[in-house]
Amino acid sequence: MIRFQARFVLALVALALSPSLPAFGAAPLIDDEEAAAEEEEKEPKDRYLVVLGADIHTGNGEVLRDGRLLAKNGKIVAIGYDDFEVPGLDYDREVPADERGYELEILDASNVPNGRVYPGMVAFSSSGLLGGGGDYRDSIDMFNRNMLLGLAAGITTTGQTSSTAKLKRYVPGNFSRDYDFDGVVIGGKTLSTVSWGTAASKRSAREKLAGAAAYLRTYRQWQVDVKKDKELKEPSKSGVDSTMLAVLRGEIFARFSADYQDDLSGIARVAMEFGFRPVITGCREGWVVADELGRAGAMAVLTPRTRRSKDEQLVAEGGSSIENAAILHSHGVQVAIIPGSRGIDLGGIAGRDIMHLPIEVGFAIRGGLPDDAGLASVTTVPARLLGVGHRVGTLEVGKDCDLIVTDGDLLHYQTFVQYTVVDGDLVYDKQDELYFAHIRPRDDSLLAPLVPFDPAEVPIEEEGDDEGEDSEEGDDEDE
Repeated sequence: MIRFQARFVLALVALALSPSLPAFGAAPLIDDEEAAAEEEEKEPKDRYLVVLGADIHTGNGEVLRDGRLLAKNGKIVAIGYDDFEVPGLDYDREVPADERGYELEILDASNVPNGRVYPGMVAFSSSGLLGGGGDYRDSIDMFNRNMLLGLAAGITTTGQTSSTAKLKRYVPGNFSRDYDFDGVVIGGKTLSTVSWGTAASKRSAREKLAGAAAYLRTYRQWQVDVKKDKELKEPSKSGVDSTMLAVLRGEIFARFSADYQDDLSGIARVAMEFGFRPVITGCREGWVVADELGRAGAMAVLTPRTRRSKDEQLVAEGGSSIENAAILHSHGVQVAIIPGSRGIDLGGIAGRDIMHLPIEVGFAIRGGLPDDAGLASVTTVPARLLGVGHRVGTLEVGKDCDLIVTDGDLLHYQTFVQYTVVDGDLVYDKQDELYFAHIRPRDDSLLAPLVPFDPAEVPIEEEGDDEGEDSEEGDDEDE
């Protein structure tokens, strides 16, 4: 019995040490080619989105009637008409998805009457769209109902003074401070609030600005002198306000809250004295001192429907005006528009919350603001204020593919958002959601028949192409 047990143990040891068999308890060996194939399958496929069947309003004044837009991996790579295509992209619905070497989403808006494509709107300051506030990385709720309602309103980006984020539903991941989370959090702090309400706060702000300006003059002189004397020490920042220093360097905006013309004039004067561009929220009587604000390069964040009578003790003009946005714009002040309530309140007065930005813009247009400036007030200007204008706000090659498809003029009160796209992903379809699907439902029988692209037409230029060399070669051939 003992001999049998000994032989059994020796046999197990021999099996474990055999070079031709997997070790005892280990996983079976996998063929190298199969392992390589599995690794290749794990690599993410390129994601393409094609938008067609609607007029494209790029947000920079250009309108493409029945144009087409192509995005790759969340970035816009082409905008044009039926004759553009990416070489190698097989635009054919009949090709099974699992046989393609890429992912393809076709957003055909032919079933949307009077369909139009616009850049996604940017909510300059909002509460609750992402289920939290402050640093969005710590508070975003991907399943928050208000995120859905924000997308239904056409908002794709929102931000506060501390950070900016996109409305992207059901995206799993980790919101750590060192992780960009698939492009959801796209910007950091770009504004700093400066108190300007009392005489003491105004004096304090001016003293801090004066200290920062004096340091900058000393620092610039040091930069010149240190070239001659390498041992010269850099000026000390002791006692210098770091926020005001960043403002004067153009790294962040100084944000003031003011409504009355005397406060607004004071902000304009101090901005011109120290050379920075102020952002002013409220700006109710801005129309009275619009020339001063324009010379100061001010940017205004206002609510057109705000109504306040002027102080009857004053002889000068004052109070609110429906022409406020138009007059400010005519004097070179960039205008961003926000509603009276920056959250979502389904039980409140219709048209007063963040879901009704276009209605608020409509009041400004009624007061004389041009249509293109009205669109910019909820797209390009707030994107610029939040420091993300290089990525969102317009539909241009190289920018993020954040767009909405509407069934009419975006700024008309009866218009509905039919589709919302964020980073090239369709994140909202009116027909598939609970709130507005029953209102003017789409007719899918109106979808246009698919016409495949010709791969030989208008290829997209790769980065690094030398147009000069191409033109020279062409000249040689002609000769």
